[in-house]
Amino acid sequence: MVLAGGGHAHLAVLADWIGVPPEGTERWLVTSHRQTAYSGMLPGWIAGDYPAEALTIDLEPLARLAGARLVIADVVGLNPERHLLDLSTEVRLGFDLLSLATGGESDVSHLAALGDRLLPVRPVLPFMARWEAFVAGRQGRTLTRVAVVGGGAAGVELALAAERSLRRQIGGTTKVILVAPRDALLAGHSEEVRRRAGDVLRARGIAFHEGHAAGAPDGLMLPDGTMLACDAVIAATGSRPPDWIADTGLAVREGGFVAVGSDLRSVSHPDIFAAGDIVSRSDRRVERSGVHAVKAGPVIAANLKAALAGTPMHDYIPRRRTLYLLATGDRRAILSWGKLTAGGHLVWRLKDWIDRRFVERYAGFGQFRS
Repeated sequence: MVLAGGGHAHLAVLADWIGVPPEGTERWLVTSHRQTAYSGMLPGWIAGDYPAEALTIDLEPLARLAGARLVIADVVGLNPERHLLDLSTEVRLGFDLLSLATGGESDVSHLAALGDRLLPVRPVLPFMARWEAFVAGRQGRTLTRVAVVGGGAAGVELALAAERSLRRQIGGTTKVILVAPRDALLAGHSEEVRRRAGDVLRARGIAFHEGHAAGAPDGLMLPDGTMLACDAVIAATGSRPPDWIADTGLAVREGGFVAVGSDLRSVSHPDIFAAGDIVSRSDRRVERSGVHAVKAGPVIAANLKAALAGTPMHDYIPRRRTLYLLATGDRRAILSWGKLTAGGHLVWRLKDWIDRRFVERYAGFGQFRS
């Protein structure tokens, strides 16, 4: 049994194996980094509300207690017919059951001309290192300009967090802008949520520029030809699947995402499960977000055991409404749940409690280190 990827979904699988190990199995965890970062707390880290260790989880003790061998490597290929997983270490790892949750990649092809100014949010750990280096390198500058591309919840949160970070840590004048198509700004959220977020952005001096921006050596080019000079561009754009998936022969849907059913099983290869940013449901539309990756984890855990036992599969049925808590970078947050919305310090405290509880649940396994 092989877990490819150390993100949100597979944390629940490892915890399940610690509680009730699947008998008669050899278990592996393949991940790019020994640590994984909880993306829900990334804006809080940028804003200075959390140290890095508050949102990172060490996978080594989790894997060890789950009886899984930890392999630090990238997945670079998959042959589902021969049941082989190709790793960046030039190892080919065989499997009987495989779960893919390697995470998507930031779709930044239209921003590539920015070069070193481009800071893709995914993967999270490399982004954190590059953001720290950027802030350190701007100390004492008279003007620092940062753009965030992407109008989803992540883009709004990161713009507000970056504004607070730059204002607190860098001297001189700082400017933060948010760039996205108008209809993409918090799409799927209520009008009241969008109004609240817009009010906060304006109050903090964050300008919103409408349109699909393209990268240029010195900044961003808008469709009307306007050039926005930037010292850094945070890419909180949509996710795309890794390139290697296209060569696997797995059934995919529009955009090249792995096609899975309600049981999170590949519709073409029943020995392979998948969750998170690399999948597209064949039965319904489900947004790619950390919320659904977290919720999918226990279903993956149950269905790996069901596949072993030959028992019926479980389905992941998302709730009709999803709770979103959007941090505004000032220890406040906006609650979005269908048409219900609220905002303020109490909402941030709720978000803080939920986020800390999630990380502590898995980070706590580190106390069992020998």
